[in-house]
Amino acid sequence: MSDRSPLPRRALLLGGAALLTVPPALAQQQTLKAVASFSIIGDMLREVGGDRVEVTTIVGPDQDAHTYQPTPSNAKAVAAAKVLVVNGLGFEGWIERLARAAPFKGTRIVLTDGIAKPLQLDASGKSGHKHAHDAPDPHTWQDIANGRLYVRNIVAGLAAADPASADAYRQRGADYDRRLAGLDDWVRSQIATVPADKRKVITGHDAFQYFAKAYGVEFRAPIGISTDQEPSAQQVAALIRQMQREHIKAVFIENMSNPKLVEQIARDAGGAVGPSLYVDALSKPGGPADTYEKMFRHNVPALVAGMLKN
Repeated sequence: MSDRSPLPRRALLLGGAALLTVPPALAQQQTLKAVASFSIIGDMLREVGGDRVEVTTIVGPDQDAHTYQPTPSNAKAVAAAKVLVVNGLGFEGWIERLARAAPFKGTRIVLTDGIAKPLQLDASGKSGHKHAHDAPDPHTWQDIANGRLYVRNIVAGLAAADPASADAYRQRGADYDRRLAGLDDWVRSQIATVPADKRKVITGHDAFQYFAKAYGVEFRAPIGISTDQEPSAQQVAALIRQMQREHIKAVFIENMSNPKLVEQIARDAGGAVGPSLYVDALSKPGGPADTYEKMFRHNVPALVAGMLKN
C-alpha cells in the first residue's frame, strides 16, 4: 500500500495552478501606458520605449493635428495613461482641453522643452493666419537637431515615470540618437547637390521654417503654420508672380492637406507638382514615410529632384 495520501497530491495540483495564475506584473515586465499626441511623436516614443511602453497615438497617420477634434475614446486613453507626450508651442491647440476632460494625472513630457529660441512667424504675416506675429512656429521636428532633443526629453520623461527601466530607455535613446545624427549628415549631403540659387520650394502650408534654416532651403506657402486658414486672393496672386519671376517649379502637396489650392497655384504659375511630402503626419504603416527617419528619407530626395527643375 502506497504511503502517499490524496492530500499532498491535491496540494501539488493547487500549487501548480497557483503558478499559472501569477499576476502578469510578476511574470514579465509590466508595460507603461503612454499617449502621444500625433503620429511623429508616437513613432519616436516607440523607438525609445520599445516593448516596455504601450503607445496610443491620438492623431494618427495621414491626419491633420491642426484641425483634429478629440473623441471620447481619446479621453479614455489619456485618463488611463501614466505618460502623455506632446509637442508643445501650441501645435496641439486641443490638448489642454483633452487633458482636463480626461482627466490626466500622470507625467507629461513636452518635447519642445529646451528649445531656447523657437522660430517666430514671418513678420510680414505672409500667411495671414489668426496667430499673433510673435507666436512661435511649433514645427521644430523638421530640424533633426531638434528631433534629437525630442529623443532626450522622451528618455528623461520615461526614466522618471518608470525608474526600473531607466537604463533600457537610455540605451535605446542613445542608439536612436546615433541614427538621427547620421540622418542629419545625410540630409545635408543631399541638399548640397542642389545649386544654392535653385533651393526654392512651394508647399501647402508654412511648416518648413526649421528645415529651411537648418539645411539652407527657401520655402514659400499660401497658408501659414496652421492648415485651418484660407489665404486671400491677393496672397495667392503674389505667390504666383514670385514663382514666375524666380522660375520656381518645385511644388509639393502635403499628405494631410487638401491638394486643390496647391495644384491650382502650380497650374497658374507653370510649376510641377512633386510627390506628397510628409510634414505633420507620417504615412500609414508600410507606406513611404511610416517613421520619423523614413519621413526624411522620402521627403529629401523628392525635394532635391523638384529643386533641380527650378
